[in-house]
Amino acid sequence: MQLQYTERQQAFRAEVRAWMAAHVPKTPLVTLECREGFDQHVAWERTLASGNWGMVTWPEDYGGRGLDLIEWLIFEEEYFRAGAPLRANQNGIFLLGPTIMEFGTAEQKARFLTSMARGEVIWAQAWSEPGAGSDMAAIKTKAIRDGDHYVITGQKTWSSRASFADWGFGLFRTDPDSKRHRGLSFILFDLNSPGITRRPIRQLHGHPGFAELFFDEVRVPVENCIAGEGKGWDVAMATAGFERGLMLRSPGRFQATARRLVELYRRHAHNAAPAAREAVLQAWMGTQAYAYNTYSVAARIMAGGRIGAEASLNKIFWSELDRAMHRTAMQLLGAAAELKQFGDGTANDWLDGYIFSLSGPIYAGSNEVQRNITAERLLGLPRLGAG
Repeated sequence: MQLQYTERQQAFRAEVRAWMAAHVPKTPLVTLECREGFDQHVAWERTLASGNWGMVTWPEDYGGRGLDLIEWLIFEEEYFRAGAPLRANQNGIFLLGPTIMEFGTAEQKARFLTSMARGEVIWAQAWSEPGAGSDMAAIKTKAIRDGDHYVITGQKTWSSRASFADWGFGLFRTDPDSKRHRGLSFILFDLNSPGITRRPIRQLHGHPGFAELFFDEVRVPVENCIAGEGKGWDVAMATAGFERGLMLRSPGRFQATARRLVELYRRHAHNAAPAAREAVLQAWMGTQAYAYNTYSVAARIMAGGRIGAEASLNKIFWSELDRAMHRTAMQLLGAAAELKQFGDGTANDWLDGYIFSLSGPIYAGSNEVQRNITAERLLGLPRLGAG
């Protein structure tokens, strides 16, 4: 299969490549998961916004360029080809932004999208609770209506970017007597509101990429509810579709990793195990297959289609592809794979990538749950334990 780009698309690719060459930092930024690195990445978000690259598919009125999904995929390919920094605001632009675009009011779009695209407000995702991880229907944190405010009480955990972000979004139970997916609402909240306590969660490398959030009668305006009270489950499922499907993990990210893996193999081919060559080839073919499938999905959406349960299959594929590529890299590196820095002093990015890849089958909904969804909704198999 060969993708054929129009002259306009080729010109756009050249524009992106030139801009990235001129603006991507020559020295890698400090990790996004500490205060110093977070601030550096926020500064990068604003550099992107200065070139109107914050989120290219959004309308110009909201800080975008009004481009289509194919052009977004081209942008992403060039972004990762240039080695540009990870996005501090990925929860906002890739997850919440499309959700507001689909379900938000005109006032909510005007209020939240432009500041998001400009990197002025950084968003955290607050789904999970101590007793509700992949099973979001088990959420217990309450948001009880009191006039024109909700009063939120409860706890969220594993909230990505919440250690340093400005705002958060999550599901809350607005009907205290409801069960499972009923009675939930999708609410946006200022992380600096009185009554919110952030407790950073330190990871293996010592940096707080996540946080626990404690809500002690936090007052949030009713106007921050997306799509109306009690509609949260439908909104969250759409957001999860963006997370698992098209937006959060574009092919460009994995294609860049595959290119680096090929280069690594060439340097170590002389002492690599016989199976390594096949693993590298499988990685390359996997990234190309993922890219072609994503272009197909993008074309379908542009023609009026939607992302359905196949987003779960998509998530399984990219998370296991990422883990396989980094595992192969670790095998090629041998004993040096465990060093934070190589003998020449350069950072071992493969080690950080490998550790992060292990979380891929867990975040955005565990792969075990995604396999159940695939079996039931795509293959029509009976529900586990039914009948």
